[in-house]
Amino acid sequence: MKATVENRPVSDRPRPEEYVTPEVNIFETRDEYVVEAEMPGVDKDGLEITLEGNEITITGHRKPAQAKGSPILRERQTVDFRRVFELDPAIDTARISAKMEQGLLTLALPKSERVKPRKITVD
Repeated sequence: MKATVENRPVSDRPRPEEYVTPEVNIFETRDEYVVEAEMPGVDKDGLEITLEGNEITITGHRKPAQAKGSPILRERQTVDFRRVFELDPAIDTARISAKMEQGLLTLALPKSERVKPRKITVD
């Protein structure tokens, strides 16, 4: 599995082509790859995951913080996160699943049955 990083500067009001690259951990088990991507402040409604050909694109939008008064200092910005991964052909794309919990996206990328190790019985 290959990762393509698209990192561009973020201004106070990001344009659609400006993104922050989320940090990820990728694990492999016998049955699947697991991708964990940090996107603080992004909820399920601000998340979009698309699969096109052998690429999966993760895009997340963090909404602006609601002001509780007159701002004195504003360091947290509205940002868009984006990361693109090239998928191994052995991934069963029909069974990909995702969950978002407290700013951490977890993608489960199951391996197809044909590439999993198996025992062959001898007759």
